[in-house]
Amino acid sequence: MTKTGECSSLVEYDVADTRASKSQTSNKKEHLNGGHELDAGGDGGGDGDGVEDEECDMEAWSTLSKAFKQVQAVLDQNRDLIQKVNENHRSKIPDNPVKNVALIGEINGNISKVLGIYSDLSVNFSDIVHRKRKKRDEDMQGSGS
Repeated sequence: MTKTGECSSLVEYDVADTRASKSQTSNKKEHLNGGHELDAGGDGGGDGDGVEDEECDMEAWSTLSKAFKQVQAVLDQNRDLIQKVNENHRSKIPDNPVKNVALIGEINGNISKVLGIYSDLSVNFSDIVHRKRKKRDEDMQGSGS
């Protein structure tokens, strides 16, 4: 197989992989909560401190949900771009490989966006966890434990 054929196979694999991840997106909320879906009323598995726990849990779920939606939108865009790259690769029009350079550059930029979204998610989620632990520790000290 030529290098061009190998590249085409990799691009086609990425399209299929993105489609699979899209079909799994609807199950993310259940997977992240140990198989139990979280609703707006929220039983996020907190330590029973009431309203603060629910607010923190809802903030965490909102942060996760927002980031996953952003990532999915970028992945959907990449899927479309990869399909265009494949179409251009298969066509006999001499100008299409030149177009693929720009499309692949856009795909690469989108991958950087996904990395940024996950990086921000990590920081935001870590902050939520730290605030919750600090609040729990303060509550425990205040109750004389």
